[in-house]
Amino acid sequence: MLLDLQLDARADRSLIRARELAGAGAAGLFTFEGPHDVFLPLAAVAGRVDADLMTNVAIAMPRSPMHLAHTAWDLQLMSGGRFRLGLGSQIRPHIEKRYGARWSPPAARMREIVLAVSAILRSWQDGTRLEFRGEHTTHTLMPPTFVPGPNPFGLPPILLGALGPLMTRTAAEVADGLLVMPFHSHRHFHERTLPAVAEGLARAGRPAADFAVHPQAIVAMGRTDAEVSGARAGVRALLAFYGSTPSYLPVLEVEGWADLQLELNRLSKTGDIAAMVALVDDTMLDTIAVAGTPEQCAAEIHRRFGGVPGVDRVCCYFPGYDPPADQVAALAAALGTSVTA
Repeated sequence: MLLDLQLDARADRSLIRARELAGAGAAGLFTFEGPHDVFLPLAAVAGRVDADLMTNVAIAMPRSPMHLAHTAWDLQLMSGGRFRLGLGSQIRPHIEKRYGARWSPPAARMREIVLAVSAILRSWQDGTRLEFRGEHTTHTLMPPTFVPGPNPFGLPPILLGALGPLMTRTAAEVADGLLVMPFHSHRHFHERTLPAVAEGLARAGRPAADFAVHPQAIVAMGRTDAEVSGARAGVRALLAFYGSTPSYLPVLEVEGWADLQLELNRLSKTGDIAAMVALVDDTMLDTIAVAGTPEQCAAEIHRRFGGVPGVDRVCCYFPGYDPPADQVAALAAALGTSVTA
C-alpha cells in the first residue's frame, strides 16, 4: 500500500516541502481547499518531484467544469501523467456564503460536474464534438481555438470525495475512484461505505477492478509515549471539530454515539472548545483515528482497508504535529510490507 501525504505549504514554498515529503517516503502528495489555492502548489511542483499529485479535494460547485477540465489537463501534462483530480461538494453555508455560489442538491450536482468534466476531457482527447447538456451546466461550444488537443499522457482520473451512501453511490457510478473521508471507523467503512460502492458499481454495470478506493486516515504517530500522547492531543481536537458537524453523524451513529454528535454540535455553537475536546475519549479516538508507532499504525491501516478491491494507497493526516522524517519513512515502509491482520 502506497502512502500519500498532504502538501501543506503555500505555493512559493511548496517545492521544498514536496521534496521533503517525497524524500521521507511519500508516493503521492495532495492539497486541500484551505487557506491557499488548491491547484497552484501542485503546479509549482509538477514534474519537479518524484510523486503522484492530487487535489483532495477541490470544491467543485463554485467552479465551472470547463475551468476544472483545463486545469486538470494542464496538471496532467506538467506532471507527466501523475495527476488525479479529486473533487468534493462542501456544505451549503460555505457554498453560498463563502464562495458566493449557487447551492443545489449535492449528489446530483456532483454527478453532473464529474460527467461534464469527463465529457470535456474526452472531446479534447478524441476530437469528438462536445455535447453535454445537464440540468445545472451545459457545454456545447468548443471552437478549435480553445481545444488543447489530446493529452500525451492520457486523461487524468477523476475522484470524488464522499461519506454518505448517496454521494458514495454517485462516485461509484460516474467517477474513476472514491476518496473516503478521513472521519470514519472500520465498521462504518465496511458496513456503510463498501455496500454503497457495490450498489453504485452495479447500477452502472462497472466491475470493481475499474474503480479505485482511496481511504484516508487521521494518524497519531510516535516512537515514545510522550510523542504519541502529544500526537493524540492534536488528533483529539480534530475529531471534536469533525464530530460537531452534522454531516459526520452517520459515522458516530453506526458506533452508537449519535448523542455525542448532538452535544459536540451544541458546544461548538458556544465556542467551548475545551469541553468539546474533553468529550473525545480514548475509545472514540482509537475507533476513528489510528495511533501508535509507525508499524502499529501501518498494521491498523491494513486491518481496516487491506484486501479491499481498488485500495492500493492511503492518504494520511498528522493534525497538530509534524512527525520526523524517519517515522514517516518507517510508516511508508511498513505500509509497503504489512499484510492484512
